[in-house]
Order: sequence, then C-alpha cells, then structure tokens
Amino acid sequence: MECESRTDGRLERGNAKRRAILDRAVDLASISGLDGLSIGKLAAELGISKSGALLHFGSKLELQLDVITHAAERFGRAVIAPAAEQPVGLPRLWYLTDGWLHHIEIETFPGGCFFSTVGAEFNSRPGRIHDALAKIHNRWSNLLEQQAVAAREAGQLRPDVVAERLVFELDALIRHANMHRQLHDSRKVLGHAREAVRDLLTRVGTEAAVRELFGE
Repeated sequence: MECESRTDGRLERGNAKRRAILDRAVDLASISGLDGLSIGKLAAELGISKSGALLHFGSKLELQLDVITHAAERFGRAVIAPAAEQPVGLPRLWYLTDGWLHHIEIETFPGGCFFSTVGAEFNSRPGRIHDALAKIHNRWSNLLEQQAVAAREAGQLRPDVVAERLVFELDALIRHANMHRQLHDSRKVLGHAREAVRDLLTRVGTEAAVRELFGE
C-alpha cells in the first residue's frame, strides 16, 4: 500500500507538471503560434529541466499536438459546457456563439481565439497538425450545425434556413471580430459582433422563438 501511495503521488505530480507546461504552451501559442514553441523555452519559464519536460512529450511535434488537444479542452470548459445546460436548438446555438465571443472578451487565451491563430499557420500545410486542427474545426462546426438543424425542426428557425450556411455566417462574424480585436486592441468590436449575431438569428428565427429567447 505504501509503495502504491508513493507511485500515485509521483504520477499526480507528473500530471500536474504536464498540465502546467501545457497551460503555458497554450497561452504562448495563442499569441505567437505553434511554430515558436520550444520545449527548452517552456522548461526555462517554468523552472524545470529540459530533460524533465521532454519526458512528458518526447518531441516538439508531440508537444504541439498535445497543446492543440489541451486548448480544445479549455475551450470546451469555457464555451461548450455552459451552453450544454441550455435547451437544444436556437437557445443552445445562441449560447454557443455568444460564449465564443465571451471567451475572446475575457481572454481565455491571451492571444484571442487560439484556433484562429494556429489555424492561420497550418491551413495550407499538410500534416498531423493540420489534420488535428481540421478535425477540431469540423467537430465545432458540426456542433453548431446540429443545433441549427434541431432549431429548424423544432420550428424555431424558418423552414428555408440552410443550417450549413447559417453556421458559416456565424463563424465568419466571430472570426472577423477576433481578428479586429487583436489588430486594434478594441473590445468594442466584440459588442458589434454580438449584436450582428443576434440580428442574424433574429432574421432567420421564427417570431415566437426569437421572442422567447431575446424577449422581443
């Protein structure tokens, strides 16, 4: 039992150290991208040895892939989990998009939207990082599209609304707001984006559903 306790303690400390490295790496990558990440630099910033950090990842590529997964988990806790408490359909679609804006606003990642930053690096570069980012983007788009379809089937959206196009427009609005926020250091644009998202959902939503959601 004593041996198991010592083993569990070492494992817990190792996991905590790995999380600390990933937390710092995600923050840095949201600002300057994945290419600039260095195991040595991260180790120095966190006051640990490079060899110790290497034990957790093995290579820069594995670090980059783990950073992407860690960022997705952080985004999930900040945006997806709270929205999941809302009713399926238009309410959840609104809370997902508004939560995305809010997470940019409160700087869940110091560089704004992590996936916009690293996506710009790897959109046209084939490989495992590109594929990992594409998979996460597809998963997010599918989540939004599922809610749009559910909203249309529940009579919350007009029957002629194309879910895929609606999601494209929502995505474009928020990504542009994130870019403008980072370029001009202006929070005002996030308010404009929130109003634009709300206006878009009001235009495609049925009167009763919009009134229930927004009180109009």
